[in-house]
Amino acid sequence: MTLTQESNITPITNVKRADALDALRGLAILAMVLSGTIRYKILPAWMYHAQEPPPTHAFNAQIAGLTWVDVVFPLFLFAMGAAIPLALSRRLAQGWSNYRIILYILKRGLMLAAFAIILQHLRPFTINKNPTPETWYLAMLGFGLLFLIFGNWAILGKWRKYGVWLNIAGFIATIAIISQLQYGGKGFLLERSDPILMVLANMAVFGSLAWLFTRSNLLLRLGLLGCLIALQSSATIDGWVKDLWTASSVPILGYNLSFGWIFQFYYLKYLFIVIPGTIIGELILKWLQKSNQSGEISANQQVLAARNTQRLLLIILSMLMICLVLLVGLQGRWVWQTTLVSAAICGASWLLFSQTENDIDSLLKQFYQWGVYWLFLGLFFEPFQGGIHKDPSTYSYYFITSAIAIFLLITFTILIDVFGQKKWLQLLIDNGQNPMIAYVAFANLLWPILQLTGMEDWIIANTTTPVMGVVKGIATTLPIALFTSLCTRLKLFWKT
Repeated sequence: MTLTQESNITPITNVKRADALDALRGLAILAMVLSGTIRYKILPAWMYHAQEPPPTHAFNAQIAGLTWVDVVFPLFLFAMGAAIPLALSRRLAQGWSNYRIILYILKRGLMLAAFAIILQHLRPFTINKNPTPETWYLAMLGFGLLFLIFGNWAILGKWRKYGVWLNIAGFIATIAIISQLQYGGKGFLLERSDPILMVLANMAVFGSLAWLFTRSNLLLRLGLLGCLIALQSSATIDGWVKDLWTASSVPILGYNLSFGWIFQFYYLKYLFIVIPGTIIGELILKWLQKSNQSGEISANQQVLAARNTQRLLLIILSMLMICLVLLVGLQGRWVWQTTLVSAAICGASWLLFSQTENDIDSLLKQFYQWGVYWLFLGLFFEPFQGGIHKDPSTYSYYFITSAIAIFLLITFTILIDVFGQKKWLQLLIDNGQNPMIAYVAFANLLWPILQLTGMEDWIIANTTTPVMGVVKGIATTLPIALFTSLCTRLKLFWKT
């Protein structure tokens, strides 16, 4: 697929899962958990958000740079964008009309928004800024309630159809509990929500709509990015665009009806990551379609691995090198040097993708071409807006992180779909298929257990060095990963 081609997508119904995409999503969610569990103050700056350096971690919008922690959320957004064509194409194949699909998209967005609001009201430090044992028990109860509300209960087998009553019971119990809680003197508020999940809710809606209405015209979808650039750039200057971009209410019959609790225009900036994701998702969809029709995916991967093992290992090495160079160079503010080194690695790597012996080889080449495009678009934007920033996010941030996501996806695709090493990445895949459990499990399950048993104080007292600070994060993240993997294998999914 090139910039001048239309994306001709033929919907399909029964195909294998895109395991590499699940692995990317799993990496993102577990890295998100890790970044929230490592010890503050004692680690080097590149172990935290670039704009929240140790030891105080005070936010400083003037600091430019990029750390692995800054890349985590874009990886998840990119994976969400890539999954959109896969999910919606199945419904198109089943004969769903655009109207019905739009209703499905809006329903999914509302479910994610509800999840964001309910979760935030059940977070321990939202319930009480100085948590007591009762606070931690409430947080754990909240985890159970979320399980009831959003669980799909496939584990019930033939009784699964009655799972909806568990969902309803969980929702009623949650309303009853939240309505009795006071949050610093204020009760339930729609505006009190998890910001990450609310962004995901908006991207699930607007990213899906963008793909649905441009699925046969790639240039039109890329044109949407041009309109977004114009809107975001003009929003920095006083005028109607800025008023629109920052609006959170609309006047109706003399009243200001607020919609800021569920939608902010500036959320649309994350389409700069989601839309590139949809392009990659289309490539995956077309590859799965061909593989499904020919039934030759196993033979293809075996032949490719046997003939090109050395070349494929060099591709993996070069992809990881580019990611490392970007993180080190941009965080160290060696911008022009990073651009030159990236260009050299990309130039050398281009030769590795020149051979296209079969469909998966062609897929990897197209991934790489798009990755290089977004990378240099981001690097050329880097001096603009004061250098790369996560917050306020910059054009360079959107495009460079999209490129990193593609390079990691190439690595996972080779390892899983060519070398057949899925079992070594199964933990990531399982977490990628059930990410919301992993997202909630630390604050509402593991952390309360550590607090109530007194283990948290012992852990803090024994993790005072940088090495032990990292060990703490890994030791905390691993149980969450294993628990989520177990839920996935038991088919206990949260349907958001």
